[in-house]
Amino acid sequence: MRSVLYELRIYTAMPTKLPNIIARFRDHTLKLFEKHGIRNVGYWTNLVGGANDELWYIIAFEDMAHRERAWNAFIADPEWLSVRAETEKDGPIVHHLENRFLSPTDFSPLS
Repeated sequence: MRSVLYELRIYTAMPTKLPNIIARFRDHTLKLFEKHGIRNVGYWTNLVGGANDELWYIIAFEDMAHRERAWNAFIADPEWLSVRAETEKDGPIVHHLENRFLSPTDFSPLS
């Protein structure tokens, strides 16, 4: 069975900017991730519990080397740099982010 590396990323928005982060992902980031071989697994906001200014998402890679190649290509992509500049023209929209690398257990449906 092929192993997959999952990356959980949690973006905390600047005050009132969560809709801007969601729009950037919906309108631009997902397709740019796919362009660079980053597999979109899922995206969530908190419905009940936790903070209401966070976007949680999981992306997937073949392994850490694939993640490094894909991520470096994404962050250097001129289209991404343009989108980021445009969406942050009035200031940053992300206050901070966390990320974790997850390895599925042998009984996980995602393994």
